[in-house]
Amino acid sequence: MNREIAFIGKMASKDQEVWLAAIGPLLVDATIIPYEEISAEQRMNIEVAIVANPDPKELTTFPALRWVQSLWAGVERLVLELPKVDFDIVRLIDPNLASTMAEAVLAWTYYLHRDMPKYLFQQKHKIWQQGDLVELKDRNIGVLGLGQLGRAAAEKLRLNGFNVGAWSRRLSNIAGVKCFAGMEQLEDILAQTDILICLLPLTTETHGLLNDKRLSLLPTGASIINFSRGQIIDQDALIRHLESAHLDHAVLDVFETEPLPITSALWESPKITVLPHISAPTNIRTASQIVARNLMTYFETGEIPEAIGRARGY
Repeated sequence: MNREIAFIGKMASKDQEVWLAAIGPLLVDATIIPYEEISAEQRMNIEVAIVANPDPKELTTFPALRWVQSLWAGVERLVLELPKVDFDIVRLIDPNLASTMAEAVLAWTYYLHRDMPKYLFQQKHKIWQQGDLVELKDRNIGVLGLGQLGRAAAEKLRLNGFNVGAWSRRLSNIAGVKCFAGMEQLEDILAQTDILICLLPLTTETHGLLNDKRLSLLPTGASIINFSRGQIIDQDALIRHLESAHLDHAVLDVFETEPLPITSALWESPKITVLPHISAPTNIRTASQIVARNLMTYFETGEIPEAIGRARGY
């Protein structure tokens, strides 16, 4: 019996071919069919789809759909635009992604810890001036979000000698990390953080979470790394706090609109490092193995992988 799997997403045709070539050979008695090649008859019977930034409305045209497997960890658009559909949404959970993110968090934390933005500015203006060195144990790092990515990042930072605190929706326990939980403790961690790292999922609760009031709670001279979603930080408020010198620097890898428009003021600010969403790219080799395993388990047992909780949004 040959099972049919829909592939639905917005990506260049050459990228789609790469994914199909990576996943297809790992499947037994199953065929992946790109959305534009699916017939009306096939559409009526397909139970599972692989998705990559799809138009959510396209998924509603599959009446027998039971679940979708995302190629990315972020699935917030599907959750927000399809609140009442019957099928489950499974995001990519790849241990390789967590280690890649932890590596990026550590690299850019060191970038801020060792005052690289200041020395880049000084080089541009031919200024020879040495700054004081803060010891690792005296640099307070705050990690927002303790999912798989946040936990890996917090542990990596701790192992490298930083003083690490972390905040999540529910209280977690990580050896050597001071954990905070709930909205009532968000202000507490912000008030004692020198470098704030945002790894939160985008939900109705986290949209605009780091607003003007909460940014003002950070100590003078604090910096921010945002590797989650652009909508979590109030961009205008962030710029104001940077321009007033309340905040020192922001490393931004995610934005409300991507690619970042060339007209955006963020490109020009010497207090902002702009990255093109590269903190934790999906590894096609490991992701394909996970996706194929999830699909084959479903076809063999009927078991759907752990899906996101729609109430939570992740």
